[in-house]
Amino acid sequence: MREEHRTLARNSLLLSAAPEPVAQKMLEAARVRPFDRGSTIFLQGERATAIHIVADGWVKLYRVAPNGAEAVVGVITKGASFGEAVAFRNDNYPVSAEAVTDCTLIRIESDVLLRQLRENPEVAISLLSATYIHLHNLVSQVEALKAQTGSQRVAEFLLELASCPAGACEVTLPYDKVLIAGRLGMKPESLSRAFARLKDHGVTIKQNVAVIADVSTLRDFVEEDPALAWSRG
Repeated sequence: MREEHRTLARNSLLLSAAPEPVAQKMLEAARVRPFDRGSTIFLQGERATAIHIVADGWVKLYRVAPNGAEAVVGVITKGASFGEAVAFRNDNYPVSAEAVTDCTLIRIESDVLLRQLRENPEVAISLLSATYIHLHNLVSQVEALKAQTGSQRVAEFLLELASCPAGACEVTLPYDKVLIAGRLGMKPESLSRAFARLKDHGVTIKQNVAVIADVSTLRDFVEEDPALAWSRG
C-alpha cells in the first residue's frame, strides 16, 4: 500500500477516530485492489467479508427488486467507506456494489476489524460514526424525494459537486446521466426535463459539463418552498 493510500484511509470516517496503534494494525492487513468500470465488487446477499474504502473513482451501491428493477442506494467516491455495519455483524450484504468508473479500493478484511474491536473497544466509536453518516445520508435522500421537486433535487446534486462558493461555476458530471437519474430517484427522461427546466435558473448542460451562471441563484431555488416549484412544473 502506497503512503497516499495509507493517508487517505487514515483520514476516512472509518479510521479517523481510531487510536493510532489500532489504525496501523488494520492498515497493515489492508490491500489495494483496482476495479475496471462495470466490475462487480460484491453482490446483494453475499456474505460480508470486508469493508472497503474508495481510494479513487466512483462506486454504485444498489438493490435489485424481485421484479428486476434496480434501485440506486448511493454513489460514493474518494475517501468514503462502505460495508461497515454488515462486516461488524458478519451478515450478508444488503446491497450490491459496482464500479461505475475505473476505481481503486482499499479492502480491510472483516476478521481484522472484529479482532481489533474485541481488543480495543474504541474501534466501536469509528463504526458508530460511519454507520451514523450512512443513515443520515439515507434519511436526506428520503427527505429530498418527499419534499423536493425533481428539478430541485438535480440542482442540489449540482451544488454538491460545485467547487465554487459563489458566482459562476462549471461542474463536470462524474458519471453517466442514467446513473444520476437513478441516484436521484428519477427516470432518465425526467432527468432530461429537469435539466431543461434548470435553464431558467442559469444552468446550461454541455455534454458532461453543467455550467452554472450563479451558484447563489441556484441555491435559492433549491431552498425555495417546493409548493412554488411544483406550481411552475
